[in-house]
Amino acid sequence: MGLGYRLMKQKLILIGGGGHCKACIDVVEQSGNFEIAGILDEKNLIGQSVLDYMIVGTDADIPKYVGLGCSFLITVGQIKSAEIRKNLFKYLMDCKADIATVISPRAYISRYAEVGTGTIVMHNVTINAGARIGTNCILNTGCNIEHDTLIGSNVHVSTLATVNGNCEVGNEVFIGSNATISSQMRISENTIIGAGTVVVRAIKEKGIYVGNPAKKIN
Repeated sequence: MGLGYRLMKQKLILIGGGGHCKACIDVVEQSGNFEIAGILDEKNLIGQSVLDYMIVGTDADIPKYVGLGCSFLITVGQIKSAEIRKNLFKYLMDCKADIATVISPRAYISRYAEVGTGTIVMHNVTINAGARIGTNCILNTGCNIEHDTLIGSNVHVSTLATVNGNCEVGNEVFIGSNATISSQMRISENTIIGAGTVVVRAIKEKGIYVGNPAKKIN
């Protein structure tokens, strides 16, 4: 039975072989739902390995692996901009690719919460009841998404950040490590919330915000 189970795992192609990819590999392995078939990255990196997995091609090979029945996970990181991840997600959709949603077995997700396609939920994340997570997001290690909060698409909530209840986070937002978003806050799309920042007022204008309380610096 064990061999049969292994054979049934879906083959998964990772897109992007940097540091975030390494963290994703650990989550994928522990989820037990996929067999990593390779990584796509820059042409000059083909043949190199990331942890135990080979870089087997570039983004141009996506249609080939769609034809082979593989699923895909975008493992490019996101800090200053979501543009690369957003464009890759659109290309996968245009190719009619199967886009994986990966959830760590060490995460807690309420059965009353929703997680969108292409999102990775990493170790020790909590997503409480009524929360809704958009597509192609990164919920990084130990972050907390409280009840009834809406997280848009192409959002990265970084390590140990907390987004409290009834918040609404727009598309393509980055929330840095250990940031705290007070309850009932609204955050404009394309905004960067710096590490350790405390948001106690709605952010209506996109930009970079840091400090306690949060102030716009750019």
